[in-house]
Amino acid sequence: MTQAISSSESHRRTRLDHAAETAEDYVEAVADILDRRETCRVTDLAERFAVSHVTVHRIVERLKNEGLIAAEPYKPVTLTPNGRRLAAKCRKRHEIVYRFLLAIGVNEQTAAIDAEGIEHHVSPTTLQRFAAFASQIDADKP
Repeated sequence: MTQAISSSESHRRTRLDHAAETAEDYVEAVADILDRRETCRVTDLAERFAVSHVTVHRIVERLKNEGLIAAEPYKPVTLTPNGRRLAAKCRKRHEIVYRFLLAIGVNEQTAAIDAEGIEHHVSPTTLQRFAAFASQIDADKP
Protein backbone atom coordinates (compact mmCIF):
# COMPACT_ATOMS: atom_id res chain seq x y z
CA MET A 1 0.00 0.00 0.00
CA THR A 2 1.38 3.40 -0.92
CA GLN A 3 1.81 6.09 1.66
CA ALA A 4 -0.31 9.19 1.08
CA ILE A 5 1.71 12.32 0.44
CA SER A 6 0.16 15.71 0.95
CA SER A 7 -0.24 17.90 -2.09
CA SER A 8 1.87 20.61 -0.51
CA GLU A 9 4.72 18.15 0.17
CA SER A 10 4.89 16.99 -3.44
CA HIS A 11 4.77 20.57 -4.72
CA ARG A 12 7.47 21.63 -2.27
CA ARG A 13 9.75 18.86 -3.54
CA THR A 14 9.12 19.90 -7.15
CA ARG A 15 9.98 23.53 -6.34
CA LEU A 16 13.21 22.44 -4.66
CA ASP A 17 14.05 20.23 -7.66
CA HIS A 18 13.52 23.16 -10.03
CA ALA A 19 15.72 25.41 -7.91
CA ALA A 20 18.59 22.92 -8.14
CA GLU A 21 18.04 22.10 -11.83
CA THR A 22 19.88 25.10 -13.27
CA ALA A 23 22.89 24.62 -11.00
CA GLU A 24 23.06 20.96 -11.93
CA ASP A 25 22.75 21.66 -15.65
CA TYR A 26 25.48 24.29 -15.53
CA VAL A 27 28.04 22.32 -13.54
CA GLU A 28 27.40 19.30 -15.75
CA ALA A 29 27.85 21.48 -18.87
CA VAL A 30 31.07 23.01 -17.55
CA ALA A 31 32.40 19.52 -16.80
CA ASP A 32 31.44 18.30 -20.29
CA ILE A 33 33.08 21.28 -21.98
CA LEU A 34 36.23 20.90 -19.89
CA ASP A 35 36.37 17.21 -20.81
CA ARG A 36 36.42 18.17 -24.50
CA ARG A 37 38.62 21.26 -24.30
CA GLU A 38 41.07 22.89 -21.93
CA THR A 39 38.81 25.81 -21.11
CA CYS A 40 35.17 26.71 -20.65
CA ARG A 41 34.08 30.27 -21.25
CA VAL A 42 30.80 32.08 -20.66
CA THR A 43 30.29 32.15 -24.43
CA ASP A 44 30.54 28.33 -24.54
CA LEU A 45 27.76 28.08 -21.98
CA ALA A 46 25.63 30.69 -23.75
CA GLU A 47 25.93 28.70 -26.96
CA ARG A 48 25.23 25.39 -25.22
CA PHE A 49 22.05 26.62 -23.53
CA ALA A 50 21.00 29.02 -26.32
CA VAL A 51 20.77 31.93 -23.89
CA SER A 52 22.39 35.35 -23.72
CA HIS A 53 25.82 36.10 -22.34
CA VAL A 54 24.08 38.17 -19.63
CA THR A 55 21.95 35.21 -18.56
CA VAL A 56 24.98 32.96 -18.27
CA HIS A 57 26.91 35.62 -16.37
CA ARG A 58 24.10 35.91 -13.79
CA ILE A 59 23.92 32.16 -13.33
CA VAL A 60 27.70 31.82 -13.11
CA GLU A 61 27.77 34.52 -10.42
CA ARG A 62 25.07 32.67 -8.47
CA LEU A 63 26.96 29.39 -8.76
CA LYS A 64 30.17 31.14 -7.77
CA ASN A 65 28.42 32.39 -4.61
CA GLU A 66 27.20 28.84 -3.96
CA GLY A 67 30.77 27.56 -4.16
CA LEU A 68 30.25 25.43 -7.27
CA ILE A 69 32.08 27.46 -9.91
CA ALA A 70 35.23 29.55 -9.92
CA ALA A 71 35.15 32.45 -12.35
CA GLU A 72 36.88 35.77 -12.76
CA PRO A 73 36.14 38.48 -15.35
CA TYR A 74 37.57 37.59 -18.77
CA LYS A 75 38.89 34.26 -17.46
CA PRO A 76 37.69 30.70 -18.12
CA VAL A 77 35.06 29.11 -15.91
CA THR A 78 36.18 26.19 -13.76
CA LEU A 79 34.55 23.93 -11.22
CA THR A 80 35.36 23.97 -7.53
CA PRO A 81 35.76 20.62 -5.78
CA ASN A 82 32.08 20.87 -4.75
CA GLY A 83 31.15 21.65 -8.35
CA ARG A 84 33.11 18.64 -9.62
CA ARG A 85 31.35 16.38 -7.11
CA LEU A 86 27.94 17.71 -8.12
CA ALA A 87 28.77 17.32 -11.82
CA ALA A 88 29.83 13.69 -11.29
CA LYS A 89 26.65 12.98 -9.32
CA CYS A 90 24.53 14.55 -12.08
CA ARG A 91 26.30 12.61 -14.81
CA LYS A 92 25.74 9.34 -12.96
CA ARG A 93 22.06 10.13 -12.36
CA HIS A 94 21.62 11.14 -16.00
CA GLU A 95 23.25 7.92 -17.22
CA ILE A 96 21.03 5.77 -14.99
CA VAL A 97 17.84 7.47 -16.23
CA TYR A 98 19.04 7.21 -19.83
CA ARG A 99 19.87 3.49 -19.46
CA PHE A 100 16.48 2.87 -17.84
CA LEU A 101 14.64 4.58 -20.67
CA LEU A 102 16.56 2.53 -23.24
CA ALA A 103 15.80 -0.63 -21.24
CA ILE A 104 12.04 -0.01 -21.45
CA GLY A 105 12.27 0.49 -25.21
CA VAL A 106 12.54 4.25 -25.65
CA ASN A 107 14.65 5.18 -28.68
CA GLU A 108 18.06 6.79 -28.09
CA GLN A 109 17.14 10.30 -29.22
CA THR A 110 13.99 10.47 -27.10
CA ALA A 111 15.75 8.86 -24.14
CA ALA A 112 18.49 11.48 -24.30
CA ILE A 113 15.97 14.33 -24.33
CA ASP A 114 13.72 12.85 -21.64
CA ALA A 115 16.61 11.89 -19.36
CA GLU A 116 17.66 15.55 -19.28
CA GLY A 117 14.41 16.48 -17.56
CA ILE A 118 13.68 13.37 -15.53
CA GLU A 119 17.13 13.26 -13.93
CA HIS A 120 16.37 16.40 -11.91
CA HIS A 121 13.15 15.10 -10.41
CA VAL A 122 13.77 11.44 -9.70
CA SER A 123 14.09 10.46 -6.05
CA PRO A 124 17.07 8.43 -4.83
CA THR A 125 14.77 5.46 -4.21
CA THR A 126 13.35 5.55 -7.72
CA LEU A 127 16.82 6.08 -9.17
CA GLN A 128 18.01 2.91 -7.42
CA ARG A 129 15.10 0.97 -8.94
CA PHE A 130 15.87 2.43 -12.39
CA ALA A 131 19.50 1.33 -12.05
CA ALA A 132 18.56 -2.16 -10.88
CA PHE A 133 16.03 -2.60 -13.68
CA ALA A 134 18.42 -1.36 -16.39
CA SER A 135 21.20 -3.60 -15.05
CA GLN A 136 18.89 -6.61 -15.06
CA ILE A 137 17.83 -5.93 -18.65
CA ASP A 138 21.49 -5.51 -19.66
CA ALA A 139 22.39 -8.78 -17.91
CA ASP A 140 19.57 -10.62 -19.68
CA LYS A 141 20.73 -9.53 -23.14
CA PRO A 142 22.44 -12.27 -25.12
